[in-house]
Amino acid sequence: MNEVAKGIVMTPFNLLYKLSPKTELKVLFKLKTGRRLNLVEPKSFNEKMNWLKLYDSDLANQLKPRLCDKYMVREYVQEKMGNSESDILNELYWEGFNPEEIPFNRLPKQFVIKVTHGSTFNIIVRDQDEIDRNKIVQKLKLWLSAKFIPCYGEWWYGIVKPRVIVEKYLENKDKGELLDYKVFCFNGEPKLIDVHSGRFGNHKRNVYDTNWNFLKDVNFKYPHSEAIDKPLVLSELLQCAKILSQDFMQVRVDFFIVDNKLYFSEFTFANGAGFDPITPYSFDLKMGSWISLDKAGYSL
Repeated sequence: MNEVAKGIVMTPFNLLYKLSPKTELKVLFKLKTGRRLNLVEPKSFNEKMNWLKLYDSDLANQLKPRLCDKYMVREYVQEKMGNSESDILNELYWEGFNPEEIPFNRLPKQFVIKVTHGSTFNIIVRDQDEIDRNKIVQKLKLWLSAKFIPCYGEWWYGIVKPRVIVEKYLENKDKGELLDYKVFCFNGEPKLIDVHSGRFGNHKRNVYDTNWNFLKDVNFKYPHSEAIDKPLVLSELLQCAKILSQDFMQVRVDFFIVDNKLYFSEFTFANGAGFDPITPYSFDLKMGSWISLDKAGYSL
């Protein structure tokens, strides 16, 4: 379900969220995880994600709206990594607020179009000769007008005015599947690598520790795939995640690896909005132990 359709389905929850964010998050948490949301003494990772959505007033929060925008985040990555390392950013062909101004005639045969405020607002163009430019422009206009679903409590989305960006199409030379490498970081330390495959079909996820040990008993919503080879650039992946996550108590830093070259993808401040089941529950609790709200100065 795309975000436009999802917004319609979630309308009752959006209304409840306006009346009582705490109540609405508790209802949604129960429906999605099957567990009661404890906001008085949160223990699990998902509970603490929801607590932070409601009560986190840390100065790092001021960065979140900028870093959730797929264009604005590029400047932050350059600041953190330094100009010599900013090549982890994918090549940007064009950016702007009006999709009618996309210079299709100057673009290569393959490229990717994104609207900067949504996770599903992407158009992959593998052959420009086969696209309907007018349909793409109209779709982008619709996406630009879409609002992020408020009932998930991720207030940092939708604050920055969305725009359209056009980036280089990433593909391995052997045409193999492009995997998502999502690094969970806590207080600037990478702890887990969540690898996604089959994003456009049979979606699967494998969780590894930072030594690339497959945590076969841990499941993040989707089933496991076959074991995935350890990336040759694993140490670089972890170092980049460490640098980029320094400002945050917890954040997920996402990357692609193309022919052994690392590309930054995005920041995610609440994995699955704090609603995706993590099994076994003991591992949800273990991840929660990596977030110390008391030590951070919060009053529970």
